[in-house]
Amino acid sequence: MRTLVVWCPDWPVMAELAEQPEGTPVAVLSAGTVLACSPGARADGVRRGMRRRDAQSRSPELVVAEHRPEADARAFEEVLVAVEELTAGVSPLRPGLCAIRLSSRFYGGEAEAAAVVAERLVALGVWDVRLGVADTLFAAEQAARRAAAQDCLVVPEGQARAFVADLPIDVLEDAELVSLLRRLGLTTLGAFASLPASDVLTRFGSQGAVLHRLAQGLDPAPVSRRDLPPELERQVVFEPALESSETVAFSVRAAADAFVARLADRGVVCTAVRIEADVDQVVASSRTWRHPRWFGGADLVDRVRWQLEGAALGGPGRGIDAVRFVPETTETVADHADPLFGPRPDERVERAVARVQSMVGHEGVVQVRVQGGRSPADRRAASPWGEQTDPQRARQGPWPASIPAPAPAVVFPVPRAARVVGASGQVVGVDGRGAVTCEPTRVRVEEEGWQPVASWAGPWPVDERWWDEASARRVARFQVVGVNGTAWLMLVENGQWWTEARYD
Repeated sequence: MRTLVVWCPDWPVMAELAEQPEGTPVAVLSAGTVLACSPGARADGVRRGMRRRDAQSRSPELVVAEHRPEADARAFEEVLVAVEELTAGVSPLRPGLCAIRLSSRFYGGEAEAAAVVAERLVALGVWDVRLGVADTLFAAEQAARRAAAQDCLVVPEGQARAFVADLPIDVLEDAELVSLLRRLGLTTLGAFASLPASDVLTRFGSQGAVLHRLAQGLDPAPVSRRDLPPELERQVVFEPALESSETVAFSVRAAADAFVARLADRGVVCTAVRIEADVDQVVASSRTWRHPRWFGGADLVDRVRWQLEGAALGGPGRGIDAVRFVPETTETVADHADPLFGPRPDERVERAVARVQSMVGHEGVVQVRVQGGRSPADRRAASPWGEQTDPQRARQGPWPASIPAPAPAVVFPVPRAARVVGASGQVVGVDGRGAVTCEPTRVRVEEEGWQPVASWAGPWPVDERWWDEASARRVARFQVVGVNGTAWLMLVENGQWWTEARYD
């Protein structure tokens, strides 16, 4: 995803302008120098970095105020809330500057998405807002600083390094390093980026290496989302307390629908929710529920009923005072739109699986994904149903000696003993050069009888974890097809044959 940066120039002066007549020149000072100034003060010649006396000499009517960081943060909170009403995942960088992981397809394009954000902030009263879109946070910020008021500068995809190459070295926020680079004759980011990374780290340290990556059009760290505001929580209070889980489930239906609608208004859906139930004004049950897609109102009602039944809440003296829905994980609506080809799994199946999970426990129902690995067993990644975790090993990348396609249909939890022999009855083996000692002619898998080999492929030698004596393993895998059409994935280790999987 690309990054959209929203920049409101001279933000520290915005709070002071609201208290002054229109057109009054205003400047905000920090440590005796001008930190930010209004357009009126700038028209009189006031510039950032000037001393108080110089600024007042250029603008006799200048209103001077000391910098109040807490006031800037409080005022910018309104901007963050306004942007979050359009898209989730706003990352505040500092008052007057924030970043968004852009979902441009939701609005029809990057420029269109930026226009929607700008229109919302102008309606809020922030008329000077500038936006930039690029592959990296640094490039997007520099693009926003070069955009016109209420406009957006879009850096084409893959052009972040070319865009920042011509920028002056002063854009790096490290005065000491910038001064040193200028003395070395490096006046642009492109000249700085051309230096070898190892030399930069040796000469300028870790901070210099981070700035060098910025000059190369790379991000040292991804944009992180800020925590959801607490008003997204939804609570239902029962007076008097309810003693039946069915009654509670019926009573929270409207609140569940309102909870989902509130998230939808912000363009997000909830994939993990914490449900809390109070007894005698104390949290008696708290559980986080996850959904493979996203929660609807009916899904939340079901989870409330199952949680209360599982915790044995309700009954005389155990009345339930309140139920709360707390969103723990939210994602944009665009991330969960229906696929182009074919619908999603039936919701009734998802609800049935969730019901089983509520009875057997969170870890009792698992789903399997494909991850990287050499053997079929290694490529299986099991996680609790509803968890959207990434596999431990990436599917892409080099996996030497991995099994070629197609994948086997059945992978045995425990490899089955087997035996493969040649024409004279001797066991087939693999020598140190990876060659078979004789051609396989007959095969037997556990209790099944012997049968002739119709065809075979391999071996694929694997020398795994050779650096660890305890877990080191040397095996060779084969694909063997019997005359009855049954195909097996086999391996030989230390002279013993095993069957790992079966092809259909």
